[in-house]
Amino acid sequence: MATTRRGGARSAASRVFALLIGSVLVIGAAIGAFLTGEAQASARQEAEHVTAAIAHALSAAPAIEAAVTATDRPSAEEDLRAYVESVRTGAGLDFITVMDRDGVRLTHPDPARIGERYLGTIPADGRPLTEQYTGTLGPSVRTIAPVHDASGAVVGWVSAGVTVESLAGALLRRLPVIVLLSLAVVALGAIGAVLARLATRRITGDLDARDVREAVAGYESVRTLGEALRAQTHEHGNRLHTALSLLELDRRDEAIALLSESSLQSQSVIDQMTLRDGDPTLGALLLGKASQAKERGVRWQVHVDPAAPRADLTPVDAVAVVGNLIDNALDAAPQAETGADRWVRVDVTGADGGAVTITVSDGGPGIPADVREQIFEHGFSTKPSDRSGRGVGLALVRDIVTTAGGSIELSADPTAFRVTLPGVRAEGRTG
Repeated sequence: MATTRRGGARSAASRVFALLIGSVLVIGAAIGAFLTGEAQASARQEAEHVTAAIAHALSAAPAIEAAVTATDRPSAEEDLRAYVESVRTGAGLDFITVMDRDGVRLTHPDPARIGERYLGTIPADGRPLTEQYTGTLGPSVRTIAPVHDASGAVVGWVSAGVTVESLAGALLRRLPVIVLLSLAVVALGAIGAVLARLATRRITGDLDARDVREAVAGYESVRTLGEALRAQTHEHGNRLHTALSLLELDRRDEAIALLSESSLQSQSVIDQMTLRDGDPTLGALLLGKASQAKERGVRWQVHVDPAAPRADLTPVDAVAVVGNLIDNALDAAPQAETGADRWVRVDVTGADGGAVTITVSDGGPGIPADVREQIFEHGFSTKPSDRSGRGVGLALVRDIVTTAGGSIELSADPTAFRVTLPGVRAEGRTG
């Protein structure tokens, strides 16, 4: 019979695929943006280095000094323009402007601009300067360097520059490589997403995320309740065999006392749960866990406030939440330094607004401070790696509690997990 999902709900495998594809696209876009930014910065840095090198080299060239100090200016300018243009073309720059000491142009890509004043910063201290400035060719990255005569005096200036438009063109030439790298990352990520979807589908089939969580909760509930009932059955079996042996030895009073003690311990929990609208599943769990505690030499305490409402959870979720918290406490309590500290206590009390609080505390060594923020993460556990269900219990508890609109808190000294959940009162019950 085919499995059907809730109206329009996507399967867990599809959700995993969508999440991974979305992550891959974001990562691909981020990589593209990063590489674009790096390429832009690299192009600008390269322009600064080239303009500085050319400006410094030309400012030290004897031909430049001779031109700016020549008495026959027209003839010198003619030779200078040809020389500068050949350097500009070879270096791939947009302009090289040679000026006299006052900043009057002797060369310019546009001959009509020769004789005008240079548009840019002329350093007052006579030192080279690299800047971005908007001149006759638009915004450009440029370096200006001083021309010195034999005595060291500044007699002129050389400015070499690359326009921002040219830098953008250089960036555009690099874009195909950036796009290909980004697409390659996205393609690899998409392949991984498809493989993850197939792997998830093999495990979860067409179940949606809520069904998967319920299946895990159901498994955890069956596991913890099964362990509790096994312990209870084992304990009752031992008591019964002991009582039968006492009867065979004609020691009826001791046999009756033994059975009565067991009955009284169980009846205490049963009475508390009965006064509280009756919660047979949780009652059975607490009875079983009491037997587990006895097996491990842990002192067991339960207090259920009869005025506390029942938690607004299904029996499966209730067992998963309480059972996992008790299991953690039963694992921690035997690690206490002294026997007096080997205890576990469960408190069920009412809270404001008709809510119910379930607190599971223990006398164990506690949870290290550096991992308290991680204990509710999927896959994280302080238990040995060979434990079954490693890293699932507390993560599942948190998911169930938050989905139900509740909260979970961890406190120390002693270690206590406090779960607060919306409450549901039995129909017809009056306060």
